[in-house]
Parts: sequence; C-alpha cells; structure tokens
Amino acid sequence: MNYKNRDESRVRAKKHLGQHFLKDLLAAQRIVDGLTGHQHYKQVLEIGPGMGVLTQYLITKPEFSTYVIEIDTESVAYLQKNYPELSPRIIEGDFLKFNPDEFFSEPFAIIGNFPYNISSQIFFRALQIRDRIPEIVCMLQKEVAQRIASPPGNKDYGILSVLLQAFYDIDYLITVPPGAFDPPPKVQSGVIRLRRNQVAALDCDEKLFFRVVKTAFNQRRKTLRNALKPIGEFPDHPLLTKRAEQLGVSEFVELTQIAQNLVGAGQ
Repeated sequence: MNYKNRDESRVRAKKHLGQHFLKDLLAAQRIVDGLTGHQHYKQVLEIGPGMGVLTQYLITKPEFSTYVIEIDTESVAYLQKNYPELSPRIIEGDFLKFNPDEFFSEPFAIIGNFPYNISSQIFFRALQIRDRIPEIVCMLQKEVAQRIASPPGNKDYGILSVLLQAFYDIDYLITVPPGAFDPPPKVQSGVIRLRRNQVAALDCDEKLFFRVVKTAFNQRRKTLRNALKPIGEFPDHPLLTKRAEQLGVSEFVELTQIAQNLVGAGQ
C-alpha cells in the first residue's frame, strides 16, 4: 500500500517534539536508499517515523528487518493502523532512554528524520552504543549535517565533527528544502551517512578525550594553549599553537595523551 493511499487522517505535528513530517516521496526514497548494509547488519531502527513516509520504503527491503521507535502516542496509533505488518516491531518510547538489549541481539542500523531540537543528543546516545550501530543515515538541520561531515580546517568543523569522525566515516548525501515538509521548517535540511570505521578504541582515555575536544571548541578562536587552560598547563608542544578547528582526530588523541599526564587518566 502506497503512503499516498493510506489513511487520510493525519497526525498533528507537535512543536514540542520538533515534528516536521517529510512529504517529498522522492527524498524519502533517496534517504532509505542511503542504507548500504555496511558490515552486513540485518536490522534497522527508524527513529521518529511519524506517519511512516520512510517506513513505507524500509519495509519493502527484504534484506532488512525494520523496527521503529516513536515517542508520540498519536503517531504510534497511526502506524499500528496503517502498518499492521510492522506492529510487533513498533517500539513506543524515547530513543534517548532506549535499551537496545531489550530488542536487538545483533548490530542494527539507525535511520530517521531526526527532530532538530534533540539531534545532538541522539548522536551522543549513539556514540555510547556505537559498537552496536554499524551505520546511521539521517536527516537533520543542514548546518548541523555539514558540521558533522566537515573536515578539519573548515569553519563548520566542531565538537560533533571530531567525536563522530573518531568512530565513523561520514558522507553528506543530499540537501532537502523546507517545502518538502509539513509544516515546513525555517531552515534547509541535510542528509548524512555515518559508517562505523575500524577504530575499536581510541589510544587514550576516552572520557578525557571528550573533555579535551569540548574544552578546545568552547573557545575556538583562541589557540589551544589558552583554550585548554581549564584542564591544566600543557608543556610546550607544536599543536598548542593551533586552534581547535585545525586538528584532526589523531591530533586530539595526541593532546589527550599529554593531558593524561596532567590530570590522570579517567578524570
């Protein structure tokens, strides 16, 4: 059954949930086609399916078993009515509080039109369970998507760029205009794909790595010698003459190794 021929009653978009329902079917198809099956996963979890515009294409892919997680009870009722074949795999809940062990015994991909107001939180949660998630395909605010995919040396490059690029290879796929949504957002949207790389663990204390990256970018206009003073007085090092946006993941790892000698691993 095609999305256009389903129940004509619509779910009301709720501002507090950051809902903007995608209505451009070509864009929806292209987002779903962004899934590559990287590292041979067989299960896919869609975050915030709403009225199922992505879901309708996901469930036609025999190589994947599709699950959805939705916090909006009205959307859950709509999905249960219009996608009865999906009903056993509709999870009513909040992804940020989601325990994958309750539903998945093997790696699973994530896909979705992420609510703009919690997209960063979704990524931080995904990082916590990154070894369970070989691939992510998602749509979010264009400037955030560009920031995540941006290489070092670019003004868009930031905290999420470093933290996600430490563990994922990232591609910017397409731009989606406001008119593709109901209601239309005030900004453009971007679709990115993240594929898990071969880094099992960083060669430094991970908690401190996150702290170094965040501290460095909190004062991104300063040289790292000054920006990192809240952590401690670093010994002379060529990296400290640069600014945060000039460093790649490996260089932040190197700074973290130095920081470990200052504050102790794990602090």
